[in-house]
Amino acid sequence: MAVPQRKKSKSKRNSRRAQHDKITLPHVSICPQCGADYLGHRACGECGWYRGRIAVNVDADTFDDFEDEAAA
Repeated sequence: MAVPQRKKSKSKRNSRRAQHDKITLPHVSICPQCGADYLGHRACGECGWYRGRIAVNVDADTFDDFEDEAAA
């Protein structure tokens, strides 16, 4: 049976365990229609396109009205 020759230090042990808790950045893609950044498998927030078609109707006036209502 294999037996370790030396005790692993606390630093080595904690470094090995820390691999499961590391933070990763989100995978961001570039929209082919408008060039904005968007998260994968989601419609573009700028133009509303997803997989070559319009998935969401994005209207700039709608967002302006929403901001005005929130401020009031």
